[in-house]
Amino acid sequence: MNGSAEEPEFLLLNYVTITRDPRTQLVLAIGGDQRAAGILQTTGGFTRHPGPSIHYHRQPVAMPVERQRLGATAASHALLVAGYSVYLAPDLNVLATPDGDREAAFRYLAQLAELANGTVEPHLLAGVMAEITAPETGILPRLREVLVAVWTTWADQLRDQDHDATPAQRLSDITQVLAGARGPAYPGGPRPLTGRIPPAHPVPHAHGEDVTAPPPVTTARSSLPRSTP
Repeated sequence: MNGSAEEPEFLLLNYVTITRDPRTQLVLAIGGDQRAAGILQTTGGFTRHPGPSIHYHRQPVAMPVERQRLGATAASHALLVAGYSVYLAPDLNVLATPDGDREAAFRYLAQLAELANGTVEPHLLAGVMAEITAPETGILPRLREVLVAVWTTWADQLRDQDHDATPAQRLSDITQVLAGARGPAYPGGPRPLTGRIPPAHPVPHAHGEDVTAPPPVTTARSSLPRSTP
């Protein structure tokens, strides 16, 4: 060891920034290669424009703001799936949630992991598994519902634009794996540890169907029991 740290390799053409210019209010995408350009144009509504030294992409100035945000979010996720590194400005991300909700969800998952790692009581471990796999209120069924809504809409969009639907099919395969994990881990066994997650409620799907979605996560303190040493 010579004590010197090697510099990490950074590939400029693998990095894309999507942001809004504060002066012109244009939504811009900078970086990426020809493949990334195709993704920006087909999923985000971006068009290619020449610059002083490099080409860049931007959305039409007449595009409604909400469509700009939807396009920017769709393009960023398609780029991520394709293997690119992406920075998406927070104000363009339609999937962003308030920090309180996000942090509450992370705390809830951390509490489950802590309880599962620390408990020696079989009934507590079974309760954690019920929290994850319970048919109506478990984490996995709710995650599956979100994935179903995403991949069906995404696959429809790719087919409508005559694009390869393989990325959406991969997400479908993941969804099917989660579908196989539905149901209580211990049939007839313990119920979930808490009753603080209300039943899911239907929200409109992009194609007019109802898709059951979870209600917002609250920031209430968890009532999960904790193991003692």
